[in-house]
Amino acid sequence: MSQKLWGGRFTQPTDKFVEEFTASIGFEQRLAEYDIRGSQAHAEMLGRQGIISTEDAQQIIDGLDAIRVDIEAGRIEFSVALEDIHMNVEARLTERIGAVGGRLHTGRSRNDQVAVDVRLYLRDEIDTVLDYLDKLEDALLTQAENHLDVIMPGYTHLQTAQPVLYAHHMLAYREMIARDRSRLVDLRRRFNVLPLGAGALAGTTFPIDREWVAQKLGFDGVTRNSLDSVSDRDFAIEFCSFSSILMMHLSRLAEELILWSSADFHFIDLSDAFCTGSSIMPQKKNPDVPELVRGKTGRVYGNLMALLTLMKSLPLAYNKDMQEDKEPLFDTIDTVKGSLKIFADMIAEMRVNAGTMRIAAARGFSTATDVADYCVRKGLPFRQAHEVVGKTVRYCVETGKDIPELSLEEFRTFSELIEADIYDYVTLEASVNARKATGGTAREAVEREIARARGQRQENSSCV
Repeated sequence: MSQKLWGGRFTQPTDKFVEEFTASIGFEQRLAEYDIRGSQAHAEMLGRQGIISTEDAQQIIDGLDAIRVDIEAGRIEFSVALEDIHMNVEARLTERIGAVGGRLHTGRSRNDQVAVDVRLYLRDEIDTVLDYLDKLEDALLTQAENHLDVIMPGYTHLQTAQPVLYAHHMLAYREMIARDRSRLVDLRRRFNVLPLGAGALAGTTFPIDREWVAQKLGFDGVTRNSLDSVSDRDFAIEFCSFSSILMMHLSRLAEELILWSSADFHFIDLSDAFCTGSSIMPQKKNPDVPELVRGKTGRVYGNLMALLTLMKSLPLAYNKDMQEDKEPLFDTIDTVKGSLKIFADMIAEMRVNAGTMRIAAARGFSTATDVADYCVRKGLPFRQAHEVVGKTVRYCVETGKDIPELSLEEFRTFSELIEADIYDYVTLEASVNARKATGGTAREAVEREIARARGQRQENSSCV
């Protein structure tokens, strides 16, 4: 019982299995640095406010510094009997500096302590994820810049629709990543408030200075309600929600890379460093990295659902159920960081087979819409133009020809409005470059978007 910092109320020792079942130290060890950082700020504030002596405060701070060194050196063995990271650190502190260590917990509870630890930890991890997002965005932009003349088929329903620039296709994913980044920056701003000082649920009777601690720890302010402060896990749910959307975007890109790297498409070649072979078929080169990221998406979705389900019926304020918030959050962080890092490297090394893409873009009557637009410019209502082109395509199917291969006489059997200049509109280049409006696939529009995206990247970098 002497090991339990809360043991005064109890006359019986905790059942051994209950001790193991309820302990969180097995997965909370990654919070050690943040627990120490928050405790040092709290101790310094207690000394500044005269709640404890400045000498005791400094002794606590120095003792925590020594514990940090011991943890980093692997000299501390965490104890399940001490339940969590907070009690493990505090017990080691008391062993090191004596009864003074017991003054550290003045004016706080494990409830507000864990809330600040997780926020400090998540804030650092978000900064790392933002860096990885920037690297992936750079890789996508570089792919676009390096392949501005490559034309590929654009698809709807996975059927050839209209030709587009490969660079335009890459920029579509850049837009997704930019939205993801914006969501994460917004989340970081919203949850960067200090919950420490809320106590167990009702605040504290000691004259603490929460605003000073917030400034010391780099928070933008303090939470405004003690009940909400210790029971809020919106920030963890929001991070998992952000992560689910991000992984959905990565999974969509992964699916295309898997298709494109197949022998049937052969649009791209993935570096050998991101593929594996078959144990029985020596010719195989399997796109394991995009496949695995596609699979890990479901894992992140599951973590989000676990957190939502965890919180959906909890009364105010803190409940032991909330200990289950960390493993889904930690797993999501690890999964997202790994997926982003490996995707950024893989995209940077990806090779494009421009000739194969062009051949595919020329199939499937991809310039049919350009013929319809041509007829509209000649005065034909669009619905009639649509019918004209539909009959033209049916004729091409029956004769085994593509639209640019038709003679002028063949074109004119479908509409006398068609003249010799039709051939200026039905080439792949003409089709692509005719779409100059903002957001279109014309080269000049794509170049503008690349420049805009690069400018945003510089702004983001200057704000870090």
